[in-house]
Amino acid sequence: MDGVETTRRIREIVGNASAIIILTAYHWNDVLEEALRAGVDSFIPKPLFAATVMEEFQSTIKRKGLTVKKHEQKAELTGRHILLAEDLQINAEIIVMILQMREIETDIAKNGRIAVEKFTEHPIGYYDAILIDIRMPEMDGLEATRTIRAMDREDAKTIPIIALTANAFDEDDQRSLQAGFNAHLSKPGEPDVLFETLESLIK
Repeated sequence: MDGVETTRRIREIVGNASAIIILTAYHWNDVLEEALRAGVDSFIPKPLFAATVMEEFQSTIKRKGLTVKKHEQKAELTGRHILLAEDLQINAEIIVMILQMREIETDIAKNGRIAVEKFTEHPIGYYDAILIDIRMPEMDGLEATRTIRAMDREDAKTIPIIALTANAFDEDDQRSLQAGFNAHLSKPGEPDVLFETLESLIK
């Protein structure tokens, strides 16, 4: 069932009360009229970029006169323990300096294999989140994340794992969503974006 037919079926159930946005790698002019008749509100081209998605989402919601419930509760970051997997020392130092701005304690792993070992060696719940580079030697971020998610321990499935990538949402990073990441952040990262992401994901 394609996106246009899916939209048509959803509209039959919920009416016009929700916003529906089509994601497509093709020119939407070919399906524009049919999609609009089915109830599509907007289109976003692939590859996806976080800023584009959020801007279009907010714009579509506003046009429909809907309201978005804001997530008011934010996690306190002071004293949190973060596991950082980053093979480039200068990048690791920069991220550590950023995290220190909020008094966050950081353990550094130079590759995915070491990150998996550090996670395994520490007790359940010790780390509050993992920041992990996608491309690293020995074991990359994708394999390390899959390995952690597959572990038979309570926090392996729930700990927030955030991908760090120099090419946000390229083809490799799209596949990483299936590996178990909770979010992507591009490098060099913006401190406010990093802190907001951690505040929203840490329980």
